[in-house]
Amino acid sequence: MLKRLRRPAWICTRCLKNQQKRCRSGTAEAAATAQRLHVPFVNHTSPNASNDDRTLRMIFDSQPFWKEFSQRTRIQNVKSKGLFQNRYLTRPEGFQEFAANTLQKCRKIVAKVLAASTVDDFKNMSRDLDRLSDLLCRVIDLSDFVRSTHPDPRIQTAASQAYGQMFEYMNVLNTTTGLNDQLKKAMSMSEVTQSWTGEENIVAQILAKDFSRSAIDLPESSRQKFVELSSEVAEVGTEFVDSMAPAKSHLDFPSSRLKGMDPTVVRQLSRWGTVTLPTVGTPATMALRNIEDPDARREIYMANRTASKGSIAQLEKLVKTRAELAHVSGYDTFAHMALSDKMAKTPDAVNGFLEALVADNRPRVKEELSDLLELKKADAHNNNFPTELNAWDRDYYKTQFLSGLRSKARTPDQLSAYFSLGTVMQGLSRLFHRVYGIRLVPHETPPGETWNDDVRRLDIIDENDGHIAVVYCDLFARPGKAPNPAHFTLRCSRLISPSEIDESSPPPPPFSSPVEAANDGMATTVDRHTGSLYQLPTIALICDFQTHSPSSAFSPSSKNPRPTLLTFSEVRTLFHEMGHALHSILGRTTLQNVSGTRCATDFAELPSILMENFAAAPQSLALFARHWETDAPLPYALVEERLRVEKRMEAAETEAQIVLAALDQAYHGVGRIGEGWDSTRVYLDVVNRWASVPEPQGTAWQGFFGHLFGYGATYYAYLFDRAIAGRVWQEVFGAGEKAVERSAGQRMREEVLMWGGGRDGWRCVAGVLGRPELGEGGEAAMEEVGRWGVED
Repeated sequence: MLKRLRRPAWICTRCLKNQQKRCRSGTAEAAATAQRLHVPFVNHTSPNASNDDRTLRMIFDSQPFWKEFSQRTRIQNVKSKGLFQNRYLTRPEGFQEFAANTLQKCRKIVAKVLAASTVDDFKNMSRDLDRLSDLLCRVIDLSDFVRSTHPDPRIQTAASQAYGQMFEYMNVLNTTTGLNDQLKKAMSMSEVTQSWTGEENIVAQILAKDFSRSAIDLPESSRQKFVELSSEVAEVGTEFVDSMAPAKSHLDFPSSRLKGMDPTVVRQLSRWGTVTLPTVGTPATMALRNIEDPDARREIYMANRTASKGSIAQLEKLVKTRAELAHVSGYDTFAHMALSDKMAKTPDAVNGFLEALVADNRPRVKEELSDLLELKKADAHNNNFPTELNAWDRDYYKTQFLSGLRSKARTPDQLSAYFSLGTVMQGLSRLFHRVYGIRLVPHETPPGETWNDDVRRLDIIDENDGHIAVVYCDLFARPGKAPNPAHFTLRCSRLISPSEIDESSPPPPPFSSPVEAANDGMATTVDRHTGSLYQLPTIALICDFQTHSPSSAFSPSSKNPRPTLLTFSEVRTLFHEMGHALHSILGRTTLQNVSGTRCATDFAELPSILMENFAAAPQSLALFARHWETDAPLPYALVEERLRVEKRMEAAETEAQIVLAALDQAYHGVGRIGEGWDSTRVYLDVVNRWASVPEPQGTAWQGFFGHLFGYGATYYAYLFDRAIAGRVWQEVFGAGEKAVERSAGQRMREEVLMWGGGRDGWRCVAGVLGRPELGEGGEAAMEEVGRWGVED
C-alpha cells in the first residue's frame, strides 16, 4: 500500500557507511546548493536562548502575554500564508486546489513508474514510489486532522472532500498491478538494488510487502473476495465499537443496600426510595469501589461484566470475518497476518512473551492480593466467603487499602501547584536541550496559520542542525473539543530532490519561489552538511487541560492570575505525547515511509513510555518544577508519596492487561471458525488460566472489548514497549541518575530515535542496550523481554 502509517526496517552497516561517505563529500557543496535554491542558511544558535525560555513559559501561563505575543503579526498587518503555512489553504476552496494539484503530480509519477524500461529508470523506482506515497499523505493526513479538529464547518466539509478524493485514488493505486509488477522487476535487478541507499532498499521492501498484503498477487476472484472481507471487517468493527451495551442496562436497589457510596450520587439516582443504578459507567464503578454489602457488589459486578447478546454477536462476526480474510490472504490465522511485519512476527512469540511476563509479575500480584485478603478478614461487615477474595471484592478492598496509604495531611492539589503548564513546557525544552541538544522556541503565527487562537506554534531548534521541526500545541480545553490527548504527524521528514524543485520552476500561483511550491509553502530547511533541501516534520499535539474560570483565577494571597495547573497524571500524559513528538522530530530520514513514528506498531510506544519516566525523576523535575506563586522548588517527597501509593496495586493492573492481551491472541490465533465457536467460553477459559482471581460463571465481558477492533492481535504491544522502556531507563539512563546527561541521550538518539522506522526494532533495542544477541529478534528474544517485567 502506498499510504504508509508505520513499518520497521533496517539499514545495514555497509549502506550506512556509504551514506556517511556521501554526506562528507557533499558538505563542501552545501553553501552553493543553498544559494542555488535561494534558501539562506540561518543561524539558530540564538543569543536570546534565555529569553526564548522565559517566553515559552509565559505564552502558556499568562493570557495577557499570549495575547500580546500572538497579536504581533496582526499589528504588523502580516497576510495569511494559509493553514500550517500551506499556501493553498487560505480559504475552504483551497482544499480542492490542494487535492487537484497533488493528484496531477501523482499521475505523472504513476505514468513514469509504469513506463520505466531501462536500468536507470528502475534505479529511481523506490524513491519515486516513496514520493508518490508522500504526496498522498500530504493531503490525506492533513485533511483527516483538519476535518476532525477545525471549528469552521465549511473548512471541515472541504477537508473531508479532499480526504475522500485522495483516499479513493489511493485505493485505486493499491490495486494497480502494474505498479507492483514494476517494483518487483526493479527489486530483481542486482544492478538496481546495489545502487540504492539503505533507505531505498528498505522502502522497496516495505512497499512490496504492502502490495502483497493487499492481495494484489492473488487471482482476480480472490482479490475481489479480499476487498469484500476487508470492507466487512471495517463495517462490523465500527458497529461493534459504536453499539457495545450490557445485557442489563440498570439494576434497582433499595437505598439501604448502597451504604458506603457517595450519598449525593445515591440521591441523584433515587426515586421513591429505589435507586436505579446504571450497570456500566461511572456510577457502577463507584458502586463496586465503595458499597459495603458484598451481595450487592456481586450483583452489580455480574451485570457490569456481562455484555448484551447483540454485542457478543458483533464481536464473533468480527473475529470470524478476520479469520476468513487471513485464509483468503494465505495466512494460517489473522494473528499471523497482523504480526508478520511486527517485531513479534508470530503468535507463538507473543504468547511466549506473555508467559514470561506473567511469571515475573505473579509474585507481586499474590502479595497485593494477600494485603486485600487481610483487609477482608478484618472487615466487620463481611460475611461472604471471608477466606477468599472474589472478583467483586477486588475493587472495594483495593479502594480501602489505597485510601489508608494516602496522607491525610496533604491535599490532592498540592502537587499541581508546582506544575503550571508553562513551567512544564519550559521543563520539556530544558530537558530536551540537556539530553538531545534541541530546544522548543515560540514562533509568532500570521492569521490563518492555526485552527484556533489558542494554538501555540513551537519551532524545534537543534544546536547543530538548526530548524528541524514545527510543533503546533493545542493544549487547552474548550467546548466541542475532543478530550483525548493525541499526537499527529501532519507532514513527515523527507528530502526534496532538485528535480522536484525544477518541476516547480517557474513557481505557479500562489507560490513565490520553486522551493515554496515544492512543499506547498510548508516549512523546509537546508541541511547544512549536505546542502540538501528537506521538508520538516510538522506535528500537532492535542491535550485537553482545563483553564481556570475568571472567578477562580486569582489566589487570595496573590495579585497574579493563577495559570493552568496540571495534575501529576496530566504531566505524565504531556510527557508521553511529547515522547511521540520527539520520535517524529529526531527521526529525520530522507524518505517519508520510514520517517519518525512510521515504525512497527509494537515499537512505536517505546519513546513515549520512556518519556513518562522523566516526568517522575528528581533530576528532570529539578529543571522546572516550582510553585507557580512562590517560586519554591518542588519537595520531591510529595512525588515519592504519590509513586509509593500508585505502585502498591500496579501488579494487579499489569495482570489485567496481560489477560486482555492473551484474550486478543486467543480470538485471533485460530484458523477458520466453525459454527460451534463460543467467544464466552474462550473468554472464561483465558481469564481463569491467566488471572489470579477467578471470573465467576455467567459473565461475558468480551462484548465490551472495543480495542479488539483497533488493535486486533497487537494488544500486547503496550506491555512489550513498557518492558523495553523500563530496561532502557534502568541501563541507559541509570534509573534517573543519568536523566539529564547528554551521553545517555546521544545513545538513545543514535541507536533508536534518529532511525524512525528505518531500522529494525530489534536492532535498535540491541544497540541501545548493548545486547547484540537480541539483534535478530525471535521467540527467545520475546521471552527475554517478558522476563524483564514492567516494574519501573
